[in-house]
Amino acid sequence: MIFNRDMLADTFAMITFGIVVGMSVELLAGLSFEQSMQSRLMSIPVNLLTARAYGLYRDWLIRRGSFIGNGFIQMTLLDALAFLSFQIPLYASLVLSTGASIEQLLIACAGQVGAMLIMGRPYGIYMQFCRNWFRPATLTAA
Repeated sequence: MIFNRDMLADTFAMITFGIVVGMSVELLAGLSFEQSMQSRLMSIPVNLLTARAYGLYRDWLIRRGSFIGNGFIQMTLLDALAFLSFQIPLYASLVLSTGASIEQLLIACAGQVGAMLIMGRPYGIYMQFCRNWFRPATLTAA
């Protein structure tokens, strides 16, 4: 089966989270509303192609980093690292394709780095919530 519930959940999570957070940062960075909308709309096909890969990458990174523990600080660091290392190259490509200047690109990426460091853990939690939401509830005997 090509599509599974985790793939759908990861894709839904990335698209919805990306629209809200990405647009907020881009507008604060000085992109026009139109540039930001174009960037967010262009991100949807990219997210469709990369969301599950990110979910698998994050899961792999968390498993690899489990030696440092699974407490709040450790999970925050691992989620921030996963989010930042996977998303910044994709994001920079999208912003460049909108016709943004190099100065706007650098400001937007700098803003995204800050946002990704802060938002990595909330996104990890949100993605897991979406995964749980997309899974069928287990039936209990009456």
